[in-house]
Amino acid sequence: MRSAKSDESEIIVSNFVAFDFVRAVARNTDGLKMLVKPGAEIHDFEPTPSDVLKLKNAKLVIYNGGESDEWIKRLLETNEVDKNKTLRLMDLVKVKEEELVEGMEEENEAGESEGEEAEEPEYDEHIWTSPKNAVELVRGIERKMSEVEPERAEEYQENAEKYVAKILEVDKKIREVVKNGSKKELVFGDRFPFRYFVDEYGLKYFAAFPGCASQTEASGKTVKFLVDKVKNDDVKAVLKIELSSGKLAETIAEEAGGVEVLELNAAHNIAQEEFERGVTYVEIMNRNVETLEKALRYGKMEKLIEVKN
Repeated sequence: MRSAKSDESEIIVSNFVAFDFVRAVARNTDGLKMLVKPGAEIHDFEPTPSDVLKLKNAKLVIYNGGESDEWIKRLLETNEVDKNKTLRLMDLVKVKEEELVEGMEEENEAGESEGEEAEEPEYDEHIWTSPKNAVELVRGIERKMSEVEPERAEEYQENAEKYVAKILEVDKKIREVVKNGSKKELVFGDRFPFRYFVDEYGLKYFAAFPGCASQTEASGKTVKFLVDKVKNDDVKAVLKIELSSGKLAETIAEEAGGVEVLELNAAHNIAQEEFERGVTYVEIMNRNVETLEKALRYGKMEKLIEVKN
């Protein structure tokens, strides 16, 4: 068993994206710990007493911020974690308020009466889904790590820029796919954690639930709306997100005439097997490029075939 003293050499992160970006900057995972286990639901995470001790003694704690990381807000307020040894990723980019689009289920918060307004706006925490934001996150992490370990600052900056170049290459691919697509609309039979993504690339979307929703069952009204949207807008694929059962997406796809169900991966977390294999954010986003090609270009391809015939 490791002692609390040994935790002082650790960088502790709250989610997979932070893990991947630190790994890219350091070029290894020595002294790097991801609190949420691979494959686990990040929105339900609560630290154990052992986790709290590690956080207290870590040399650096990197967390995303937002609803999923409410637990660290409590630890900072009670001084169980030193704020000076933390980096909140949502502070590095311009954040957007959460939104409900037409047809989306509205989650009722426990203890909140109907019509009661929240004291302060809730911001969408899925900042990393925009590659341009991911670039800022990598650079912000590099600056903080260089501050903690100035003797490695030059190495960290060089590694960060190499990874930034890979992210920008993915960004270029996505822009090309969107530009050439006959469709500019995505339909999710699932939660929707891609607000920053669709805004970056000028895409329209409809979805069953907001990004951090806890619901898994949609109302008949929501299902009908999304089925009609797929049919009326000639949408060729219903999307689901990673680590989802996909049952709702399959239901919508079937009722809409048997369109395809595809996965768009928001990189909340990855399965244990992928974690052990060393899957990266860039690899996940490259898979998303392939998904987008199918979701946005099918209509165009079909029209070309009709013209030829």
